[in-house]
Amino acid sequence: MGARISLITPTQRRPEGLARAGRSLFAQQGVDAAELEWIVVDNDQRPSAQAGVEALRREAPFPIVYVHEPRAGVANARNAAMSIASGELIASLDDDEEAPPGWLAALLAAQSRYDADAVFGPVRGRAPESVGAHRAYLERFFSREGPAEAGVIDRYYGCGDSLVRRSAMPHPTQPFNAARNHIGGEDDLMFGGMQAAGARFAWEPAAWVWEDPAPQRLTLSYTLRRAFAYGQGPSAHCAASSPPDRLGVAKWMLIGVGQAVVFGVVAGFQWLAGRPQRAETLDRAARGLGKTLWWGPFKIHFYGQAV
Repeated sequence: MGARISLITPTQRRPEGLARAGRSLFAQQGVDAAELEWIVVDNDQRPSAQAGVEALRREAPFPIVYVHEPRAGVANARNAAMSIASGELIASLDDDEEAPPGWLAALLAAQSRYDADAVFGPVRGRAPESVGAHRAYLERFFSREGPAEAGVIDRYYGCGDSLVRRSAMPHPTQPFNAARNHIGGEDDLMFGGMQAAGARFAWEPAAWVWEDPAPQRLTLSYTLRRAFAYGQGPSAHCAASSPPDRLGVAKWMLIGVGQAVVFGVVAGFQWLAGRPQRAETLDRAARGLGKTLWWGPFKIHFYGQAV
């Protein structure tokens, strides 16, 4: 008999983060370890995480399943995990996240309380003091905020720090669209499809996790590129609708032009004046530009490569 709850962590060349995430899962309280399994998907061309997983196996209070998925891409990695997961409930913790001991119990309680198809929790970004003047912005960028109170919500968040009912997914073993392998947003597509099918989403503030981004991501260069990609989301979503929502695309592109111009000008003055909030303003300008330049040549690949 398989586990009731499958914990899933895709990873790529982050041995320290993976070990920290795993040990935080081993320390979960208020959950029967006999109901759990941890599936680690190594999305490197060579099985670079295997030795580390074997070392962690000696500490684990529940089974660990190691999967090597050499085909690059975040959707491939998540689908590889889903193809062998035995749980009806799928909990996701990324390899740059660390869960406090009550995390999983809080997700499970909310799922039961609200009969939710997916439960999401807050993410608290952490950045070392060495990142300098933009530390506060960077921590906010890598954080996820939501309602102050637990309850049913009408929106969705990403896979990291989530609990999803498998039967509500669009496919039991391949729910993530491979078209998003390199640009991300595969979880948004899945949750968007679930929402369209009438899925019930919930939010639980007590189910929070830490996020420790890789050092190379703690730069304005990275976050502004990422903000640009986030901005592309609404326009690209309208274009991908069936039939395409051309009016929606036009609306978001016009909004994007306005945001890019207004926040770009403000950011320029803030930069000249040395204002610390210039990073936030540049972020908003980048998101506006993304709404405007959303199609093929402007897509940025964040996954499927070592970072």
